[in-house]
Amino acid sequence: MLGGAFLAFSIGASLMHAYTVFLLAFIAEFGWTRAEASLAYSVAQLVAGLSSPLVGYLVDRIGPSRMVLLGSGLLMTGLIGTSQAGALWQVVLLYGVVMTVGANCLGLLVFVPLVAGLFPGRRGMSISVLQSANAFGRAVSAPVAQMLISGIGWRMATLVEAAALAAVTLPLAALFRRKPPATDGAAPAPPAATGPQWTLAAAVRTRRFWVLFLVYMLTSVGSFLVSLHQIAFAVDAGFDPLYAAGVLGAGAFLALPGVILTGTLSDHIGREMSALLAYGISIIGCLCALAITGPGDHALLWLHAVLFGLTWGARGPAITAKTADLFPGPRLGTILGVITVGSGLGAALGSWGAGLVFDLSGSYRLAFLLSIAAYAAGAACFWSLRRWPSRATA
Repeated sequence: MLGGAFLAFSIGASLMHAYTVFLLAFIAEFGWTRAEASLAYSVAQLVAGLSSPLVGYLVDRIGPSRMVLLGSGLLMTGLIGTSQAGALWQVVLLYGVVMTVGANCLGLLVFVPLVAGLFPGRRGMSISVLQSANAFGRAVSAPVAQMLISGIGWRMATLVEAAALAAVTLPLAALFRRKPPATDGAAPAPPAATGPQWTLAAAVRTRRFWVLFLVYMLTSVGSFLVSLHQIAFAVDAGFDPLYAAGVLGAGAFLALPGVILTGTLSDHIGREMSALLAYGISIIGCLCALAITGPGDHALLWLHAVLFGLTWGARGPAITAKTADLFPGPRLGTILGVITVGSGLGAALGSWGAGLVFDLSGSYRLAFLLSIAAYAAGAACFWSLRRWPSRATA
């Protein structure tokens, strides 16, 4: 079931991250500006955050099997519709809304309750493995989508993706209809918390809630100022599109061990130190990109891909664990869902803002500098949380 959850999450993530490759195809066919072409991706990030409370509510009511079917149906509808799209508003609606809600139905909110129940004594590690599926999907999406687009065009590529999605998700939905295996003999669950049991109303009245909200938002701003436009940036620098997609995809694969490693390290060296390490590596990766001057700078492109890829999503386990440390209790999911809205806002701002910066300046240089500033600010905010004990009351 953990493997099935990983695969389902990977599929949804890969379809959504593939937009970074489709971006250039849309610009070539429709003549959109970079900001216009980024709009659908920006809306998608916003919708992903705003729809999280609804997805959490639905999974509690209908279970993961029906959520997989619902998400797959929405994704297939969006892909088939996109293959016929001829206007910007159509892509914004299909990708930014329909496919985004569908991918959310195959994502973390759906499978965390299942995985947490299956591994009561190893929840941190199992959730880190599950969360790494997002990185795996991102790594696979760029080279696969680029090969499809180069071979059969972007419209046919979306139809192939829809067919592959249907072939995989139906058996997965059947898997999740099964009763989870008994956990007899597994490591015992942690003892019930004896401190305050937080509610959303109580959490939002604390300063640390809003500091965490800001951490989520700034981290997403820093990540998405770069991630959506990485391939476009490399192609503008003179690299072959397929080569650039391969290099960046290879770097993105490193996010799998990166997410698991930082999540595990946070249990040993502290949430803040683990996150600061990831922030620092991301900043160095951005600096390597800023140093690229032409298609001969292969080493710098590889360094950027490896360092940025290694830490993509790597702060997530530490920040999520810190949220659980600060707001324990049965309403943690609700609290986390609301804080996650900050991530959606930041991702929307970052992905659209990078396109706007390029349209105004003809370069992504300022966007990458703003990414470094956002990472530094997010790191400072997260570090400030160290003075609050995990079971403080205010």
